[in-house]
Amino acid sequence: MTEQKPIPKKLHLHKKSNTLEIQYADQTVTLTAEYLRVHSPSAEVKGHGTPILQTGKQQVGIQQIEIVGTYAIRIHFNDGHNTGLYTWNYLFELCHHQDRLWQEYLDALAAAGKFRDPDTQKVILRF
Repeated sequence: MTEQKPIPKKLHLHKKSNTLEIQYADQTVTLTAEYLRVHSPSAEVKGHGTPILQTGKQQVGIQQIEIVGTYAIRIHFNDGHNTGLYTWNYLFELCHHQDRLWQEYLDALAAAGKFRDPDTQKVILRF
């Protein structure tokens, strides 16, 4: 049986800075919309056993947050993505492993020659 992680006491969406502030009993954590989007628990991102690298999400924003029952939130992003359910356990993991998960994402982008900025592309010239 999976251990139940703490349930947030408060969620505060900061649309101007594209961040979600998550308040727990003992701390407050701020996550960017980009971080949440590229780590969406949806099948579109998680794939079927093989994660699908999300690129060009640097400017993504959060339109709204919807509470799902008593166990999760659904985040509606301005790129149309809204299928991932962020359970309290998953959200807690994203908060507490943010540095490692973000670095792993940046490393995966670099290894694939991809970018966070949707307006950046790599062109290789061969003469």
